[in-house]
Amino acid sequence: MKIEILNRLFHIDRVFLRAVKNCICAIVVVISIASCSEYNKVLKSTDTELKYTKAVEYFNKGEYYKSLPIFEELIGVTRGSQRAEDVQFYFARCQYGVQDYYLANYYLKTFAKSFPSSPRSEECLFLAAECSYNLSPGYTLDQTETRSAIDEYQLFLDQYPGSHLKDSASHRIEDLSFKLEKKKFEIARQYATTMRYNAAVMALNDFLKEYPASKFREEAMFLIVKSRYEHAIGSIESKKMDRLHLVSESFHNFANSFPESEMLKDAESYHKKAVRELAKSSSETVNITDN
Repeated sequence: MKIEILNRLFHIDRVFLRAVKNCICAIVVVISIASCSEYNKVLKSTDTELKYTKAVEYFNKGEYYKSLPIFEELIGVTRGSQRAEDVQFYFARCQYGVQDYYLANYYLKTFAKSFPSSPRSEECLFLAAECSYNLSPGYTLDQTETRSAIDEYQLFLDQYPGSHLKDSASHRIEDLSFKLEKKKFEIARQYATTMRYNAAVMALNDFLKEYPASKFREEAMFLIVKSRYEHAIGSIESKKMDRLHLVSESFHNFANSFPESEMLKDAESYHKKAVRELAKSSSETVNITDN
């Protein structure tokens, strides 16, 4: 008997919960329909002030997809009026809000150029650079957007040197510059990996000239030692001696710069092998002369 009563109570609870759930769903549907109906009325309205007010309301709620088409329509209607600056600002910001960074970059820069004395121009110029930052790909890909972003942050700093966003812009430039640095190093390292040793030495030396304080400096200098040795060993006899001497020179540069390096032992190994090859070549030269 008790079990039957409990089952009935459980059944009633389930029915009640299902009813509540259905009620909530119905309310959500009604609200959604009402909301859509309201939005459609705003879109079809000829009341410019109503459209502007509702578009700003949608924008402030983060509903950029709703506000974007309204502001786009208002650009033509308000051109030349006192409302033009507000509308163009919100339109550009909506593009940024929907993460259309190509269009956002264009319209944010257009706003800053069209309204240079506006207090909003500072924000727009910074966000335009942020668009390029977001478009910047991984270091293995083409870095055109990365360079554009660096230029745009630098332009921002030049125009607003006292901005509260200057530290953010400077940090972005550092991040982007490191990406370019890493790409150049990886290209140079790839030459060594694919046994194009002469090209590796030239690329690594160029890298060190451009980035003398790089975090990759240690590895770059080690790879020069290794690449010079491998290049020398594969050379014709008339060029081998000179190239082996360069191995020793590169090793001493590396050892002096990084005396505690974990790669020092391997670098020394290349150096010792180069010295042995030099001694062997010298001995062979003496024997030939004696004969």
